[in-house]
Amino acid sequence: MLEVGTKAPDFTLPDQNGNMVSLSDFAGKRVVLYFYPKDNTPGCTRQACAFAGTYAEFQKRDIQVIGVSKDSVASHLKFAQKYDLPFVLLADPELQAIQAYDVWKEKKLYGKVSMGVVRTTYIIGADGMIEAVMPKVKPDTNAQEILDRLS
Repeated sequence: MLEVGTKAPDFTLPDQNGNMVSLSDFAGKRVVLYFYPKDNTPGCTRQACAFAGTYAEFQKRDIQVIGVSKDSVASHLKFAQKYDLPFVLLADPELQAIQAYDVWKEKKLYGKVSMGVVRTTYIIGADGMIEAVMPKVKPDTNAQEILDRLS
């Protein structure tokens, strides 16, 4: 994981609509950058819906929410439309941001070992510095924990 107080690595990735988005596009704004394993899986859907449900609060505080996974642009678009997700989802099939933020890890499930995205959230300050690192977050409570932390 990256450390609190370090500069957040910049990246440029396509969003669910195919538009190229860079972290630097949000300079001067706080950003919640959350990495998740896969669109349309139970935990990831609950996490995305929790962010969607609290999105108005993030907007009131001028905080940008960005979700990142290695899914395709087309997968993100279907996911965003199906659950009416109002925030940016970035496609990172080449693992550019996923590796830069050190969330591509060995995972064990039912005795099987594989590589994958470990659910992690970063809070990035308006100055581009990492304010908080939240590893292995719980999908249902992640969005509210961030709001509570930032209030």
